[in-house]
Amino acid sequence: MEAISNFRFLIILATFVGALILPSKAQDSPQDYVRVHNEARAGVGVGPMQWDERVAAVAQSYADQRRSDCNLIHSSGHYGENLAKSGGDLSGIRAVNLWVEEKANYNYPSNTCKGECGHYTQIVWRSSVKLGCGKARCKNGGTIIVCNYDAPGNYVNEKPY
Repeated sequence: MEAISNFRFLIILATFVGALILPSKAQDSPQDYVRVHNEARAGVGVGPMQWDERVAAVAQSYADQRRSDCNLIHSSGHYGENLAKSGGDLSGIRAVNLWVEEKANYNYPSNTCKGECGHYTQIVWRSSVKLGCGKARCKNGGTIIVCNYDAPGNYVNEKPY
C-alpha cells in the first residue's frame, strides 16, 4: 500500500513540476491576443483588429529566430512590430498588457511620449487592422513574444487615432 501512495505522490509531483517548467498555452490563443488589443483600441474609439494567419506566421518565424539569444531586436520587416521578453514564461495577454500600460506615457493632444509609448501607439494605430503574434521559449529559459501589425504604424508627426 505504501508503494502505491509513493507512486501517486511522484505522479502528482511530476505533474506539478511540469506545469511550472513548461510554457503555458493559456492566454496565448489568437482570440486572447485580439481581445486584449481590441479592448485597448475600443477605449480610444478605434475599430477592431482581426487575426491574420499570414502575419502570425511571420511573427512566429521571427520569435523562433530569437530563441538563441532572446534579444529584443526588431526584424525590420514589412509590418509594425512589438516585442516583449521575460526571464521565464510570459503569456501573450501579459505582454500586450505591458504595452498597453504605456498609455500613461502618451499625451494625445501634443502627440508626445514621456518615456516609452511606441508599443501602445502601435496597438491603437487606426490603420493597423491585421494582427499576428508568435511566442517562443528561449534557450536561456526565457520567453519572447512578437506581435506584428498590418498596416504598420508609428509614423512621425502622425497621431495614432
